[in-house]
Amino acid sequence: MASYHLSVKSVRRSEGRSATAAIAYRTAERIECQREGRVHDYRAKAGVEASFIVVPEDAPEWAQDRQALWNAAEARETRVNSVTAREWELALPHELTAQGRRELAHAFARELVARYGVAADVAIHAPHREGDQRNWHAHVLTTTRSLTREGLAEKTRVLDAKQTGGPEVEHMRERWAELQNRALERARVAERVDHRTLAVQREEARSLGHEARADNLDRAPEVKLGPVVSAIERREERAAEREERPYVPLTERGAQVHEARAARRLLAELARVREALREEVRQRAELARETYAHAREEGADRISAGLAALRAAAQRQGIGHEGIGHEQRREHEAARTSIEDRLASLRERGPERAHGAGAGSIEERLARLRGRGTGQSEERTVEAARQSGPGHDLDDIRERLGRLLEQENQRTHEGIRERLSEALGRAKPVARERPAHEQGHEREREAPRHGQSARGHDEGWGL
Repeated sequence: MASYHLSVKSVRRSEGRSATAAIAYRTAERIECQREGRVHDYRAKAGVEASFIVVPEDAPEWAQDRQALWNAAEARETRVNSVTAREWELALPHELTAQGRRELAHAFARELVARYGVAADVAIHAPHREGDQRNWHAHVLTTTRSLTREGLAEKTRVLDAKQTGGPEVEHMRERWAELQNRALERARVAERVDHRTLAVQREEARSLGHEARADNLDRAPEVKLGPVVSAIERREERAAEREERPYVPLTERGAQVHEARAARRLLAELARVREALREEVRQRAELARETYAHAREEGADRISAGLAALRAAAQRQGIGHEGIGHEQRREHEAARTSIEDRLASLRERGPERAHGAGAGSIEERLARLRGRGTGQSEERTVEAARQSGPGHDLDDIRERLGRLLEQENQRTHEGIRERLSEALGRAKPVARERPAHEQGHEREREAPRHGQSARGHDEGWGL
């Protein structure tokens, strides 16, 4: 799945850094720093897929020379605490080709050059051989001054000031999301990215009625591991795979991220099972309505048509036909078993650690799911979950999940008659066209029966 990432950092002299060293490392080149009198040689570094420079149209020719450009940026700043470059770090969609990644990074660099008048030096990096092979990313270093025909000019204060820096970065975050989604669409990839916070995305999903998506977004942002912790956890994962044993995180942050992801997968699976049950009921009601209408077209009375609709819905559910319903029940049971097994695994790894990683929020989300199914208010179900105490967080989830799925199945079976009645009540019977003399004979035959019956023509059939 495509993921969104954009971060902005500064190259500061006060931290012992220089623009020449930063660009030499990111492009895997040899850069001689005239200010420091040092040579930064990273030509032995692997993993740089492509690098290129984007400058304004009226920029001097020397700006296309990497060493000349960044030595000029260093020479233009005179203070010991100057910011000599700004770095934009981007996650590139792994679904794109090498050419697609280059075009996407080039498009973002052009946006920066056009908006701020700076020079942009781009380096596209491949995933680390021991890391996540989807981690294609780009480093875009921009000058902190605009580049004109005469050279580096005024500072880009719009990015430095507190009043304007935040809104500017947010605008570029939005533009990066738009550029990514456009590139994914051209590549015919269905996935899309979103630069907004999880809370904003969740509220939008709920306003549109996408409950499953809203539940999946109901989570806290993941803890950032950092390069050192990531390397430790990657080594442990590979060791666990070689030794054919379960992976157990070695660090506290690794454990938090691992358990948060596991809990998120459980909630997504639970939402999927619930949506599958709802879809099953909807399809049975639609089948019953179509069967009823077809039976009436064929000349059946309301009672016969209603019974035919019930039989069709029952056969789809699996009552009387072992093949159809048996497969669906087996799928639901497998999904439920998988959820329960993973919950048990989470619980065995330690309730204290899991609670610290957000078990309370998991319990609250399960309570909300349960409240939607039973009709209780969300506040009451969440409050009940909190009152159960932290000691019952993961120990109690399995039992509650089982009850939730059982209630969902029970409501499905109990509500089928009511849903069918409502659906069939909306179906409009199709009157058959018969000759006048046949209709007269039919009325004569039905007159005694109607006289004995207590039902009128306008009443529906009973279920």
